[in-house]
Order: sequence, then C-alpha cells, then structure tokens
Amino acid sequence: MIYKRLEEFKNIILDTTCTTERDLIDIDQSFSLFKNYLLQTKKNDGLTYIIGNGGSAGIASHFCNDLVKALKIPASTLVDTNVLTCLANDFGYEKCYSEALKINLKKQDLLVAISSSGNSLNIINACKVAKEKGAKVITFSGFDSVNPLRQLGDLNFWLGRIDYGLVEMGHLFLLHSVIDLFEKIKNIKKSDLVSIKNV
Repeated sequence: MIYKRLEEFKNIILDTTCTTERDLIDIDQSFSLFKNYLLQTKKNDGLTYIIGNGGSAGIASHFCNDLVKALKIPASTLVDTNVLTCLANDFGYEKCYSEALKINLKKQDLLVAISSSGNSLNIINACKVAKEKGAKVITFSGFDSVNPLRQLGDLNFWLGRIDYGLVEMGHLFLLHSVIDLFEKIKNIKKSDLVSIKNV
C-alpha cells in the first residue's frame, strides 16, 4: 500500500505542468523563472507574499520561513490572527487576503498563491488584486486543469490529481526544491539578476 502511494507521489511530481500566461514551459524553465521573480522582487525592494488556507497556509508559512532564513528574501504570509479575523469578520472570509493586499501590496511585490483545488475565493480574490496592481503572481494548484487560480498567474504550477494529500505534499516538495536548488545564494546582489523581460 505505502509503495503504491510513494509511486503515486513520484508520478504527480513528474507530471507537474507549468505554464506562463501564454505558454506551456518545462519544469527547469519554471524554476529559473521563479528564481528570477524572487531576485527581481528583492532587487526592487519588494516583498514576497505567500498565502494559502489550512494545509496550504502551513506550506505558505514553511516557504516564508525558508525564504527569509535560507535565501535572505523578505517575505510575509499575511497571517496575523487579529488582522485576518478582523478582515474576515468585516468583509467576509473570501476577502480576508485581498483587503489586506489592497493596502499593503506594491507593484514591485510578488504574490505566491497556494490552493489545492484552485477554487478558494479568498486566494482568487487576492490574485486579482495583485494583477490589478501590476505585481507578479505565481500560483500552485491541483485538481481540475481549468481551475480559476491557474488562470491568474504569471507562472503556474499545476498538479493533476484530485487528492489533497498528494497535491499538498507536491506543492511543499516543489517549493522546498526552490529553496534547495538556490540555497547557495546567501548574499544576493544586483549583478546576480538574470533578465526576465523576454520570458
């Protein structure tokens, strides 16, 4: 049983589909683009926001920790319980992130949005605010290939399974791989940047 599950996990990672707004790209290109977005955000004195719900919120928090500690990239999950519950109470949970981003997000910032189903309204609304402000958006989703979240990113990672456990662990694996592949970048300088204007 466990070996079958491990095989399923291996396959969901191998089958990861990555897209930009226009094109299907391979996993190496997607990681390079992700790296460039992170570096560009740091260069421009921007902040990387990472958001999710439930298990995805835990993944967001883990990735935030790693960005700050390992890569020295400023990051935030927007999860202050007082602020989050205030906004959810006053505007509805579907706007708990978007209302905060309306105030906090700048054009030079980056939003990483995680939702297993790709249907979470608060995550979708947050991405729409980011797009309106001209900030870059990276999405992680699963389940249906035409889920709404996958349509909103400048870069999108999609895992094609209807299985919360596999999709969540797949998202965590991919985000951890970003850190693992680029952890040697301890002191990021402007000269380290790779141009992303033609991507």
